[in-house]
Amino acid sequence: MANVTVIGAQWGDEGKGKIVDWLSERADVVARFQGGHNAGHTLVVGEKVYKLSLLPSGIVRGTLSVIGNGVVLDPWHFKEEVAKLTGQGVTITPDNLQIAETCPLILPFHRDLDGLREDASGAGKIGTTRRGIGPAYEDKVGRRAIRVCDLAHLDDLGPQLDRLTAHHDALRAGFGEPPIDRDALMAELTEIADFILPFVKPVWLTLNRAKADGKRILFEGAQGTLLDIDHGTYPFVTSSNTVAGTAASGTGLGPSGAGFVLAIVKAYTTRVGSGPFPTELEDETGQRLGERGHEFGTVTGRKRRCGWFDAVLVRQSVAVSGVTGIALTKLDVLDGFERLKICVGYRIGERTYDYLPAHAQDQAKAQPIYEDIEGWQDTTAGARSWADLPAQAIKYIRRIEELIGCPVTLVSTSPERDDTILVRDPFAD
Repeated sequence: MANVTVIGAQWGDEGKGKIVDWLSERADVVARFQGGHNAGHTLVVGEKVYKLSLLPSGIVRGTLSVIGNGVVLDPWHFKEEVAKLTGQGVTITPDNLQIAETCPLILPFHRDLDGLREDASGAGKIGTTRRGIGPAYEDKVGRRAIRVCDLAHLDDLGPQLDRLTAHHDALRAGFGEPPIDRDALMAELTEIADFILPFVKPVWLTLNRAKADGKRILFEGAQGTLLDIDHGTYPFVTSSNTVAGTAASGTGLGPSGAGFVLAIVKAYTTRVGSGPFPTELEDETGQRLGERGHEFGTVTGRKRRCGWFDAVLVRQSVAVSGVTGIALTKLDVLDGFERLKICVGYRIGERTYDYLPAHAQDQAKAQPIYEDIEGWQDTTAGARSWADLPAQAIKYIRRIEELIGCPVTLVSTSPERDDTILVRDPFAD
């Protein structure tokens, strides 16, 4: 049985939570491998709605869930999210949830810096969630991060704090902020350590043993490929690599463990925050998509920008992540449209492109070249087989497959986990 790596193929918010929840029932382990609590996943299970941003989606099903070393962890948010889910009847203990020893911590001054930078950036604002994700990754790369394993050795933290405060105090001074209160920080870390440490394990070892035992591992990505720090619409991206290859480096299992790469793709396109969006619709059609799709960010509550399906961008995502198959979500949002459009290329000045150029100015000027497709009037909501879909909806799906060069593995037709058409079982490969 294969492992499965789930990623988003657009700008995030593609519906990964439902698909991971649907798959996790057949997985033995679910592993988060990048991002932080800026990743909103909404799960609908019966009458209950669970909103996760840090914990792996498998935890709702009681599946062994691990937070890999590629994740940056806010320990206080972790405690709050555990308490919230526990209050909803989810059992969370060190027996079914593990945190990698080497996860960098998001600390209070990371959140401060995130907000200060955004407020001072004017037209250069990136549109971060202001949760300290980027500054925490910067400290990791700068080799001055405090990591989860340091919580067990707080008496030895002095030299690391020296490096950390030397960097951040200078930044804070530039914004007119006081230096970090080291005593207060140590007190906060001491208080939270007792809650965090029971969950801390060598996650790489857990996953390698699971692989050796033939267990099925589901890798859960956050955000989307177009937000990847290398392959996304830079600088309007997140601070981690969101492509499928990160499943290896972000957990310690190794690239041979990634298995079937399943990319989640919305039947139209959305984006939260700043940055280029060639197919964005700032009209009644865009508003209709947003209202029907309930397009508001799980983490921030911000309204999502909406537009037609962009086959060019999804084709790029398929290429850079080595995608095996896609899960097409929110097909039902397109019910009732007389005509639909799919972006098949761009026009920038006098040139046409079958990919999105790397430079931000070129991206901002990209004008979509559309293919017009007939819509359908019957409903797809709740469909669980091809026979339940209107013929024109099937044509739309087939055309997407042709344009992105990748087959559809699953089709999601509502937020309910069972309203899913299974074309190919990812775990069977």
